Amino acid sequence: MRLMDNDAIYAARETDLYIEKKIGLNQLATLLVDSLHVTKDKEELKWAARLLGWRKFKVGHYTLEGASTYDALLSRLAKGGQDPISLTIVPGQSRDEIVKALSKQLWFDSLAIQKLLADSLFLAEQNITQTDLIGHILPNTYNVYWTATPKEVMKRIFQQFRKSVIKPYGERFKELDKSVNEILALASIVEWESAQVDEKPKISGLYWNRLQRGMHLQSDPTVSFALKEQRRLYFSDYEVENPYNTYIHKGLPPGPINNPSLSSIKAALFPADHDYIFMVAKADGSGYHAFTKTYAQHQQKAAEWRAYLDSVESQGSK
Repeated sequence: MRLMDNDAIYAARETDLYIEKKIGLNQLATLLVDSLHVTKDKEELKWAARLLGWRKFKVGHYTLEGASTYDALLSRLAKGGQDPISLTIVPGQSRDEIVKALSKQLWFDSLAIQKLLADSLFLAEQNITQTDLIGHILPNTYNVYWTATPKEVMKRIFQQFRKSVIKPYGERFKELDKSVNEILALASIVEWESAQVDEKPKISGLYWNRLQRGMHLQSDPTVSFALKEQRRLYFSDYEVENPYNTYIHKGLPPGPINNPSLSSIKAALFPADHDYIFMVAKADGSGYHAFTKTYAQHQQKAAEWRAYLDSVESQGSK
């Protein structure tokens, strides 16, 4: 009988089937035959499903790969035997960007996740505040069910943060006499400053030097965060009154300005030991920075960077 043939359903490569609402035979047949092309005969598929007693199929994400019988696949879809998806959260994102990414990859919409992240009771249960929330959304790839609720997903993410940050580095926070929020704030600046993992401890060391000397951090990323836009900064931007503007306010900003990667968090916890207190992007487009110990040296490197930017912008306008 065809319904027991191992190749009744066949996916030549891994294929994702998403059922967004409970559906019947006709809708399923359209998905499998017309959209995914994992079987050819709609009528035979519907005949097999009726004979086997499977007529309604549950919401979920199902992975199809290789050969399968009608019974094996249809029973799985009818019972809701989902396969997890790989939920990816990238580093250096704003809260809005994270909300958009979560709602795009999962079943719930952005309003559902926004409502949860505004729930002070839920955050209190996780020992998190609105100020440090974004820093706890650890960049990673998580295996979760597509139909998981916002609460299930966020609890999974926060659990991973505790496992990857709090548990292994709890004593280091105490040694530095810094709160989790303070380290996350510094780590988020490091994250914004550079994508070069090998440079992050050096950048962290520079900011630690400024903190220890009582200097303003003068971090451009905090100004961009205050302005709520990423662009080339002008002198007037550095005068914007905002608690996150570290050109005006001394010390660390009130909280993280993005979700830093584990490498940035580790850099904030274990800064490189040096005497640099100034840095500016290298005038070569490499993404690395030129570090200096004196303001005069810094001015020279900054002039080189501005000239490089003007050159790039000039070429782009042609």
